[in-house]
Amino acid sequence: MSVLASMDDGAKNLATRTSIFAGTDGAPAVSSQPLPQQPGFSLVLRGLRKAFGDVVAVDGLDLEVKRGECFGLLGPNGAGKTTTIEICEGLSSPDDGTVELLGLNWRTGADELRQQIGIQLQETRFPDKLTVDETLRLFRSFFHRGISVEDSIRTAQLEEKRRSRVVGLSGGQRQRLAMACALVGDPELLFLDEPTTGLDPQARRHLWDLIDRLKKAGRTIILTTHYMDEAERLCDRMAIMDHGKIIALGTPQELIASVGGEHIVEFAITGDESDRGWVDALTEIPDVNSHRVDAGLHQLSVRELHTAVPRIFAALTSLGLQLSEFRTHSATLEDVFVRLTGRNLRDE
Repeated sequence: MSVLASMDDGAKNLATRTSIFAGTDGAPAVSSQPLPQQPGFSLVLRGLRKAFGDVVAVDGLDLEVKRGECFGLLGPNGAGKTTTIEICEGLSSPDDGTVELLGLNWRTGADELRQQIGIQLQETRFPDKLTVDETLRLFRSFFHRGISVEDSIRTAQLEEKRRSRVVGLSGGQRQRLAMACALVGDPELLFLDEPTTGLDPQARRHLWDLIDRLKKAGRTIILTTHYMDEAERLCDRMAIMDHGKIIALGTPQELIASVGGEHIVEFAITGDESDRGWVDALTEIPDVNSHRVDAGLHQLSVRELHTAVPRIFAALTSLGLQLSEFRTHSATLEDVFVRLTGRNLRDE
């Protein structure tokens, strides 16, 4: 059977399958019949371990991702998240431990798994001489069922580029093409590695809306990103990794609450800071939970701004310290990440 004939048969199967792709008006749409929710987990890792020589990249990792949730995996460079994702995708084998996806494993169910998952790599290499249309037709031919190439092109907002060769696409257009290729098989489990890198704000929002539709359609999404606002906006739960282990796990709200305060007070002082006794004086103030220094700024985690800030001003004045900067903001996932790893995610 030819590739095109196979694709036509696959398109007919859309009548009985959920589609999150373009509707009659060209806008991404979700079927009114979402994917039936099955109990259990889409991804289960037990005792996962992987080492490269003396370097342990993944160190006894246990993780469960529920069916139908968007799960974020965050961590600084060298934390082990990329190795973990590659093992889950079947691109690498663990030294020890087990991996189960959609009730299957790569040893006995590899062919079936490849039909049920979609993968967008951080940097996908396509044949330069193929057009957008040809690239999507090639990827569609790998799947027994899926969506039409036409819907894929509309979903990626590449209608005007469908006859353009890959070599002539911008970085953002290639990223959107990679996303379309990951979705062309209508996967139940989707791995997205930095999906909005290189996208302009409008395209980034479009992709967020698409991921929301995927979630409502019952798909499971594993997301890695360097944008904390993106993780907070899209993820139902997330894990922060460092040194091959999960050091924090929960919903965005739970992780933010773990900072120990709802607000962050940032300030800089003039003069000699060698005598750090004043730090103890500040952390003894009621409603002040912790102190740290980040990029030359002192940060205090506090519960109640209206009571803590006047006391902080009074304490600094009594200590003879003068402020050169002072600001406050609500606690964010960035604060959680910095507190746990000592690094900013986007600085990695």
